Amino acid sequence: MDLAGLLTQERSNLLKRWRDAILETYPADSRQFLRKEKDTFANPVGTILGQELDALFDAFTALSDDGKIKSCLENILRIRAVQDFSPSGAVAFILDLKKIVSGMVKAKGLGNGITLEVAAFNRKVDDLLLLAFDVYSGFRLKLYELRVHEVQNQVGALLKRANLVCEIPDADPAV
Repeated sequence: MDLAGLLTQERSNLLKRWRDAILETYPADSRQFLRKEKDTFANPVGTILGQELDALFDAFTALSDDGKIKSCLENILRIRAVQDFSPSGAVAFILDLKKIVSGMVKAKGLGNGITLEVAAFNRKVDDLLLLAFDVYSGFRLKLYELRVHEVQNQVGALLKRANLVCEIPDADPAV
């Protein structure tokens, strides 16, 4: 059996383990809620994580274009960017895919037969990790820019309220 066959055969088990790995990054009470609550409106984070991990895995293993993969990553990392994760913690779930697949290969006793395929898969996962970090960094940058803009607006409003700001009249360019 080749690696592609194993990934297809073990898809549901692999996705369950990958979802569990990403949910393990959350506190215990949040983790239980994200696992148990199936209502999309009551648990939008859990719903999006589950759907997008499935879509990401399918796009990644089908060698889809980078646009579909990036779209899935954006939907996942948009959530994780506003949560209390370090940059490495936010994207570490990508590396869990390597561990899960390697464990499945060993459990099936396929180690020697598909070593080159696993090495190529691991390189693809590393590339996916780099893309995920770029996406996450972009969201964090936007978040920081929004925070700075909000603080500037608040300070400006306070200064105007305290009459500490005066408008500078437009200078006559002819003078």
